[in-house]
Amino acid sequence: MQDHPTDSKKRERGEGGNVALRSIPIARFLGDAPPVRLADAVAVEEPLEIRIEGQSVAVVMRTPGHDRELAAGFLLSEGVIRSARDLFEIVVCPGAGEGTAVDVTLRDPGRLDLSKLTRHLFTSSSCGVCSRASLDAVLGGRRRLSSGLRVRAANLRTFPSKLRDAQETFASTGGLHGCALFDAEGGLVMAREDVGRHNALDKLVGWALLQGKTGLGRHVLLLSGRSSFELLQKAYMAGITFVAGIGAPSSLAVEFARESGQTLVGFLRENSCNVYSGEQRLL
Repeated sequence: MQDHPTDSKKRERGEGGNVALRSIPIARFLGDAPPVRLADAVAVEEPLEIRIEGQSVAVVMRTPGHDRELAAGFLLSEGVIRSARDLFEIVVCPGAGEGTAVDVTLRDPGRLDLSKLTRHLFTSSSCGVCSRASLDAVLGGRRRLSSGLRVRAANLRTFPSKLRDAQETFASTGGLHGCALFDAEGGLVMAREDVGRHNALDKLVGWALLQGKTGLGRHVLLLSGRSSFELLQKAYMAGITFVAGIGAPSSLAVEFARESGQTLVGFLRENSCNVYSGEQRLL
């Protein structure tokens, strides 16, 4: 697989070469004092068109960076591919239209079935798989997940601070969601950020896919915000059995976790957490 270099215009827009940041002039008001004119760093949000065999299948609003991972994770979570072996090449095309396009070619394009896509052609970073009406649409005919993963609660409670430390762009902007994979002992494996929660997880899953990482059932997925049905579904498609969120889960996320065999933890703090499903994996 190959990637075209990022174009110079995108490099110039970031701070220190970071394409995820943009410097914006603002006026800051403090009390009754006159406004102060200064520059503020904001998270970049731009469209990414995902193409398969040259055919446009989705446009997502994302934070630039790790676009190949985003495309790979998107296709895995949508059921278009099952493993990295299904991919032949992922090419990033800078400057296509107003944003960037990623063109994915498959090893066996004859087996491509775009009817498996659950998203509409144009999706937003906050929408996700809105067209799924029930758990059965995802879990129908699929097996429950199982793993021998066991995590000590004391280790789990250290994960939020480790994710914060890994979120470099969030520290500068306060405007990005994050997610991370941890091993059972509490080691941070990888973290990804994006303006969209679903995109951040697609990037993380895509990273594992392109790196040939298998056995994600032995890892814990940490989400920086709330745990939704769509995020549990993506984790399930990647084989992740343990999902923890710093925020609250939705009712459908809880139902999904219980039906799929996943452990679901919410309101994860340094001294407490709520377990909604799969308590046996937490020591």
